[in-house]
Amino acid sequence: MNAANIRYGVEKRIATLTLDRTEARNALTLDMMSDLADAARTISRDTEIYAVVIQGGGDHFSVGADLSQLNVGDVPQSLLEQRQTAELGGELIKAIADIRQPTICAIQGIATGGGACIAAACDFRIATSSARIGYGEVKLGMNLMWQAIPYAVELIGPARAKRMIMSGNLFLAEQLLAWGFLDEVCAPEDLDSTAQTWAEEYAALPPVAVQMIKRSINRYSNPLGDAIMHMDSDQWLLTTQSEDFGEAIDAFLSKRKPQFKGN
Repeated sequence: MNAANIRYGVEKRIATLTLDRTEARNALTLDMMSDLADAARTISRDTEIYAVVIQGGGDHFSVGADLSQLNVGDVPQSLLEQRQTAELGGELIKAIADIRQPTICAIQGIATGGGACIAAACDFRIATSSARIGYGEVKLGMNLMWQAIPYAVELIGPARAKRMIMSGNLFLAEQLLAWGFLDEVCAPEDLDSTAQTWAEEYAALPPVAVQMIKRSINRYSNPLGDAIMHMDSDQWLLTTQSEDFGEAIDAFLSKRKPQFKGN
């Protein structure tokens, strides 16, 4: 499997997917999102793989979608094309959540926006003690999309999900461990070995039973999300037409405090 900015390997029945755009803190381009979704589907079909580790190269897991691809102020695509592009993130998260094998996300540095969405879609999350995780979309005048809200709610409950998503703040690993968003926190130098230990534990179990259990739990946990979250991409298209969205992006690029007016 060859893809720019995505590294893939298999050893001892464990697949490892690595985000490898370290010069941009693993910001996700549209091509990366498509390639990662394809890799997830390929792994899911591979009966020789029993567990999966998803990780980020360099100092950070991922800062989410690459904002340079938002076409701020200039939208050359038709509305139909815009909707298809907006739906790509949701397709990626579904592909990761639907991986048949147990998935372990190894998080270092910052995981925000789409990076946090990928982590929440995995079965288990391990982070370094210095990691910071959050959903920063609201500070850019956007709703959280990628059909990711149900995953956060299932992990930490409605009130804490509101704190994470509505504030746009980054939260410390120890707090997210106490909330249940994370399953283990380790020293930075132990992240790879800890994720490998988790993967080896599940890879050693009977794969048919493990995969059946995973699918049943996922279907039970998220039927409402599957039914209604298709609308979040259209909500995003609406927010990107607002004056507040343009103000948020301009303030972000100018490194100044935005002034929102509800328009």
